[in-house]
Amino acid sequence: MNSFEKVDVIVVGSGNAASCAALSAREKGLNVVMLDAAPREARGGNTAYAGGQMRVAFEGIGDLLKVIGDLTDEEIRNTDFGTYSAADFLDDMGRVTEYRCNPELVEYAIRNSLDTLIWMRSKGVRFQASFGRQAFRVDGKFKFWGGLPCEVWGGGAGLIEALHARAERDGIPIFYDTPVVSLLRNNDRVTGVRILHRAQMLEVQAKAVVLACGGFEANAEMRARYLGRNWELAKVRGTRYNTGQGLRMALEVGARSFGHWSCAHSSCWDLNAPEFGDLVVRGGYQKHSYPLGIMVNARGERFVDEGADFQTLTYAKYGREILAQPGLFAWQVFDQRAVPLLRESYRIRQVTRVQAPGLEELAAKLDGVDGERFLRTVEEFNNAVSGRGDSFNPSLKDGCGTIGLRIPKSNWARRIERAPFEAYAVTAGITFTFGGIKINTRAEAEDYGDVPIPGLFVAGEMVGGLFYHNYPSGTGLTCGAVFGRTAGRSAAVFARSFGG
Repeated sequence: MNSFEKVDVIVVGSGNAASCAALSAREKGLNVVMLDAAPREARGGNTAYAGGQMRVAFEGIGDLLKVIGDLTDEEIRNTDFGTYSAADFLDDMGRVTEYRCNPELVEYAIRNSLDTLIWMRSKGVRFQASFGRQAFRVDGKFKFWGGLPCEVWGGGAGLIEALHARAERDGIPIFYDTPVVSLLRNNDRVTGVRILHRAQMLEVQAKAVVLACGGFEANAEMRARYLGRNWELAKVRGTRYNTGQGLRMALEVGARSFGHWSCAHSSCWDLNAPEFGDLVVRGGYQKHSYPLGIMVNARGERFVDEGADFQTLTYAKYGREILAQPGLFAWQVFDQRAVPLLRESYRIRQVTRVQAPGLEELAAKLDGVDGERFLRTVEEFNNAVSGRGDSFNPSLKDGCGTIGLRIPKSNWARRIERAPFEAYAVTAGITFTFGGIKINTRAEAEDYGDVPIPGLFVAGEMVGGLFYHNYPSGTGLTCGAVFGRTAGRSAAVFARSFGG
């Protein structure tokens, strides 16, 4: 197997973090090999299913122009991009994780976010402004909200295409259908991996190994064990190949488990979506426009504050709330003031939707829902809305809420009264798990004494300590790229210390 001879750095995985690690190590002149358990047509891990938004700290349009290269003069004149400082980023991370996120890792990711996106652009990744998802026209001018003006052209699939094209140009081979079974370790360091390749069990020696092969979200047994009751029934939004094997291998050689192992990124996902992600529909099954209406469970009752915060800061925890409801489903309900503002994902052919000219008719169509209680819920909600709320501006929390309800709607509350009505059935879709491996800012895996394990580096979803309870949209790809790039650079330095 000449292809596996003289390997300096092995990267396990083929997604965003893995690709950034491979390219970063290759920059230093090292021989790099990428190994992926998936077939080529399913390459890219969860990144291939991602929307492509990347949260980045920036101080104005000047910083954004270093990343988004094709903004026109007209777009610049007619858009308020605002700023999203490192302090803003850190505040959002702290607030949504209930101030449990590891400050050293988070501050490192934030501090390196802009430079990493600039580096990715140098590798052929194209970025664009998120006009279709994160901008709203206010007084004739687009205004961005949620701190997310930047996304990858072509989404996650476009990101994988760009990174893999650069890997090919840089001479980095990628072996698909090649699961890594275990790490090799002697007394001093990790020395390679054991793989299953073309029905043969092989040992591949290397001077350093980067694990960037995802969490355990696609492993029903591990979901039930770590996340709890009913999680084995959740839909998987992304790849079926993120089964926690990288985590298992790292733990077996003494790496320290770290982070929120009993929690995960999970959101509103179409009730009838397939068991695993669909590379055609991709993110089309997501249903994130709930701040425009209300969500009810099988009892016909609301169970979350749909307007608690910007959708980008609540969506990743509301899947967990749906999984706790009877029947593990909910319905999102909208009137005609909201319907024109729904995201494009509500218009796909594979949507579970009902429509009706009146609320009574709608109640009869909400499969599995107590219709009488639903009608009382809508009446109570409408009576509790503090104002008519005819205008809607998602770029700010408008304070238009409800009064006197057990579960309030804190912002963007408008009466559900303008016919015809629409409702969409959703369940929980799990994206990735929060529990992972303890690393330092060099992306070195650490043991239970917080001592680096020589030759082992970790990036991507496998990093523990970043997310607890919740997740700010667009942060995963950014952290994956930052720590992937760091892991590759650190692995190259380590490999060179052995004369590579």
